[in-house]
Amino acid sequence: MDDKILHTLEYRKILDKCAAYTQTSMGREAAESLKPDTDLESVKRLLQATDEAYTVDRLKGNPSFGGITDIAAPLKRARIGGTLSPHELLAIGNTVNGSRRIKRFIANVHEDEPIPLLEGISENLSEQKPLEDAIKACIDESAEVLDSASPGLAQVRRELRSGEVRIREKLDSMIRSSSVAKMLQDQLITIRGDRFVIPVKAEYRSYFGGIVHDQSGSGATLFIEPESIVAMNNKLRETRMKEEREIEIILQKLTALVGEQADLLLLDIDLLGQLDFIFAKGRLAHVMKASQPRMNDRGYLKLKKGRHPLIDMEKVVPIDVELGNSYTSIIVTGPNTGGKTVTLKTIGLLSLMAMSGLFVPAEEGSQLCVFDAIYADIGDEQSIEQSLSTFSSHMTNIIRILNHMTPKSLVLLDEVGAGTDPAEGSALAISILEHIHSLGCRMVATTHYSELKAYAYERKGVINASMEFDVNTLSPTYRLLVGVPGRSNAFAIAERLGLPQVILDYARGEVKEEDQRVEHMIASLEENRLGAENEREKAEKLRQEMEQLRSRHQQELEKLEEQRDRLIEKARGEAKEVIAKARREAEQIIADLRQLAKEEGASVKEHKLIAARRQLDEAEPQQRKKGAAKPKAKAPRQIEPGDEVMVYSLNQKGHVVELSGAKEAVVQLGIMKMKVSLDDLELVNANKPAEKQVQRHATTVKRTRDDNIRSELDLRGANLEEALIEVDRFIDEAFLGNLGQVYLIHGKGTGILRQGISEYLRKHKHIKSYRLGNYGEGGTGVTVVELK
Repeated sequence: MDDKILHTLEYRKILDKCAAYTQTSMGREAAESLKPDTDLESVKRLLQATDEAYTVDRLKGNPSFGGITDIAAPLKRARIGGTLSPHELLAIGNTVNGSRRIKRFIANVHEDEPIPLLEGISENLSEQKPLEDAIKACIDESAEVLDSASPGLAQVRRELRSGEVRIREKLDSMIRSSSVAKMLQDQLITIRGDRFVIPVKAEYRSYFGGIVHDQSGSGATLFIEPESIVAMNNKLRETRMKEEREIEIILQKLTALVGEQADLLLLDIDLLGQLDFIFAKGRLAHVMKASQPRMNDRGYLKLKKGRHPLIDMEKVVPIDVELGNSYTSIIVTGPNTGGKTVTLKTIGLLSLMAMSGLFVPAEEGSQLCVFDAIYADIGDEQSIEQSLSTFSSHMTNIIRILNHMTPKSLVLLDEVGAGTDPAEGSALAISILEHIHSLGCRMVATTHYSELKAYAYERKGVINASMEFDVNTLSPTYRLLVGVPGRSNAFAIAERLGLPQVILDYARGEVKEEDQRVEHMIASLEENRLGAENEREKAEKLRQEMEQLRSRHQQELEKLEEQRDRLIEKARGEAKEVIAKARREAEQIIADLRQLAKEEGASVKEHKLIAARRQLDEAEPQQRKKGAAKPKAKAPRQIEPGDEVMVYSLNQKGHVVELSGAKEAVVQLGIMKMKVSLDDLELVNANKPAEKQVQRHATTVKRTRDDNIRSELDLRGANLEEALIEVDRFIDEAFLGNLGQVYLIHGKGTGILRQGISEYLRKHKHIKSYRLGNYGEGGTGVTVVELK
């Protein structure tokens, strides 16, 4: 892409904005060197990376690249054997630590929200924990070599500290002496050139002997190393030299470790720079409230509410523009200061941003194209050095564009043909536009010439556009109106400003009738457009109000349904409580009847009481699942006394005892009788004799062997309580059927069922004897019962 075009469209300013959000020098360098890509797949990958960074920024915030620096220079020096300084080694250790931290951050985010491109880049970061630990074990955060870096260094530094203490003690004893104190300028110990000295008045120089290392600016004070500590200072100097040699050995060892990993570390800082730059693109997208455009390479461009990124978001007017579908060229006409140039720059700059993998400040669903090049002739490109006029400068630029453009290029021309005679300029403009259009380029051009309105109207694939102008306020609105040619508005503006009517009438008379008709047509179109926009806004407002009403009504309906369900559940709960209370009372009555039967020998059989209890259990209503449809009941006229019916509200079967009026019936449900609405009943089995129903509830029953009474009862799978109820009923039926021997099949299992049945049989009055089954009878899984 031509650097001149990038400068014209202010592309560099966008890169500066992006670079401001980088955290490392490598990231800033990547941002500042960014160039648009002309390969569609590459652009899609760049945009996907930005989208992933945008997602990370939204969910977790950008990661911190603190501590990561550009360590390329020391790495290259380490690779060729140079010794690194403690500061350089510390920077390498911090960078290695930051690399591992970034890698872990991206891996954690990837587990919650897939970010495959960023995860793929971070996966290539090397793990250099041993190197980091080695550096941190030897160098502290102040870039000082630690005593613990080696045993030799620790020993030398102990000697240093011991020597310094001895020298200070010697000098302290000297300066505290009253005879010496008067010779000193100050009673303190200082250091000059790594040697301990004391400040002596110049006149007492000869008293101390030793070596003079410095003097004050006035010459009144001499910094003297007394002769008594010269030997001690010399010894301390030798120890310091040993320390330097030990440090040099340590630094060389660490440098060798760095040199072994230099190639991997160089790759790491390159990857870290890429990641820093990608996250900066994501942050820029958030700040600009930008979105990811869909990309194509077929020359199609569609911006929805596109904004120029360098204009204040509170002031910029969004534009809607489509190019490359039914028309490939747009001719924007109208007066100056209407925003035509900003429109051109917006289209060009947003295209460059998208081709660079940056999000664009436009609404979701915007589409942009990957062009092989973007050419622009915008603004006054007059060259003072070449003494070219405005027209000559524009022509030079346009000729260069015509020589390099291809059918896959985007051409932006501002005020084409301007700066010369209007007649010749308009003819030249039409010829240039026709040549570019016929080649198949995508083109947006602005002009003052009214002749180009007719050209755009008549030429297939070319469409007029204009910048809206409010005559009432004498100011542009900066809205792009595609399909509507621009008006000059000169007469309207002059009239509003107070130009005498006589002059205006005369001027209108000078305008050709054909031009007047065109102006009237444009005015009519604009009036119709404004009317249509007003109607559309009203319709949109009504639609939004209807959506709100529908949403509110839906919420109210859901609330009512929820209240209804709660009331139904409450009613069912109350019904269950009533049934439970009735069951407790019935159980008590049954218990009393049993006791009475034992005491007075009543003919009520135990199995009938058990059956009555089962019917009571079955009478409890079962809750239907929410949303289950209630089957439609049969017509009431089909139900008669004696019929078996289903009561849907209770989910129970019963028998009709009698009809109660035209809408209700008395239904026998087990041992209970209830009045039930006929609408809640469905016929199950009609025309059963009433006598048979009554007979079912008789207190005595006579049966014979001909009734096909069972001689065995299978209890496998039942719990003990259920089994005892079944055994009780089975024994009564067998006793009434005059059976002598029956079999209870309970299985082997854990033996709980067998023991419980044995305990029950032992106390039963109708049992003569019982035993476990023999071989061939089922063994311990069967109990054989002999009845009296």
